[in-house]
Amino acid sequence: MAFRFTRAVRFEDVDVARIVFFARFFNYCHEAMEAFFGALPHGYPDLILKRGVGFPVVHLESDFSSPLRYGDVFDVDVSVKRVGAKSCTFCYEFSNAGTPVARVTQVVVATDIVSLTSVNLPDDVRALLQRHLVSC
Repeated sequence: MAFRFTRAVRFEDVDVARIVFFARFFNYCHEAMEAFFGALPHGYPDLILKRGVGFPVVHLESDFSSPLRYGDVFDVDVSVKRVGAKSCTFCYEFSNAGTPVARVTQVVVATDIVSLTSVNLPDDVRALLQRHLVSC
């Protein structure tokens, strides 16, 4: 089952062609991931600030099929393709009023933000990821 994140395209998101600049999609993915982790007590801020666990991206793939424009309100369906000992693969499916827009696959690694070394996924994080595990 996917987690849905909804957002409007802001003026600052568009380029001279008046469509969302491709790199902004990666910002949207991060916003959606932060919202996804909102299901944990105190959400993503607690993971970063109190527990010291970050999730840097180590691999990223994207495909774009339709543009987004200023004022569009789009959905991002977040699901999990794989859960490992220290990493996971997120799938982000973007749509605008039901029309597919983009697909991003992102591998992140659980990391101690002080030492910048990988750590095992915390149990509560693993449980949340597994609730959204699908073949994407």
